[in-house]
Amino acid sequence: MSQTIRKQTFLSRLATPLAAVVMAITLTSPAQAEDNPYNLIDPASVSVGSLGDAKPYAFTTAAGEFTGFDVEFLRNVLGRIGFDPEQILFTGQEFAALLPSVANGRFDIAAAAIGITEKREEVVDFSDGYLAGYLSVLSGEDAVTDDPASLAGKRLGVVQGTLQEMYARKTFTDTDIVQFPDNNTGVAALNNGTIDAHFLDYEAAKTYGERYDLAIKVNIPSFDAPAGFAVKPGNDALREALNTAMHEAMEDGTWRDLYQKWFPGSPMPKQYLPTTN
Repeated sequence: MSQTIRKQTFLSRLATPLAAVVMAITLTSPAQAEDNPYNLIDPASVSVGSLGDAKPYAFTTAAGEFTGFDVEFLRNVLGRIGFDPEQILFTGQEFAALLPSVANGRFDIAAAAIGITEKREEVVDFSDGYLAGYLSVLSGEDAVTDDPASLAGKRLGVVQGTLQEMYARKTFTDTDIVQFPDNNTGVAALNNGTIDAHFLDYEAAKTYGERYDLAIKVNIPSFDAPAGFAVKPGNDALREALNTAMHEAMEDGTWRDLYQKWFPGSPMPKQYLPTTN
């Protein structure tokens, strides 16, 4: 047999299994898509990036378990989509790394009272908003008053990448802004005199104030940047499923009940409450 004939025979034999492989891939692709309708990193679980020190939004207990308003609300929402609690995996991370970690595929969702801003929407996609509140200046110094002008010349702590940092750099232009990876570190610096005040959300400020005998000096409304769940850009299936389940939880009163549990006595935005009694 000539070399040319042997080569043609070999290629003919090779083509048959290759065609079968191609056909198998073609036939199984739709099934694989159905098995992962929300484009998750692992179809069997939901990977969530969060914070371990942002009480009452997201924090870890002494046993190392994640809890808080955002955590419980997301668990309820994902349960409505079809995920059991053991399929929802929370991991703590510094706030500044949360959105990049969602964008690059390390997490499916980021949940940590993350305010929706145009700048952040350049990095990730967001669900609809589910939480709004206040930004607060916490301090133990008499020189820091309820007048934001009293921050001029002072050292003000912020958690890197937060709404507080963005607002402070834009508004408190005569103030020395000092970045921290989390609120625990910032409040520790406040207590030891490294900074004069710390800028954080109202609910967390209230908790730290009670714990360390510090005062909330300034409250600034942040209703124009409600918190949302962050998802990878283009993952519309997951984002839309979150939105549907979130609004169901608001309409049946679940959101209201969780809010009253974690923010007792705080005013509730009407847009998150049931439209019928």
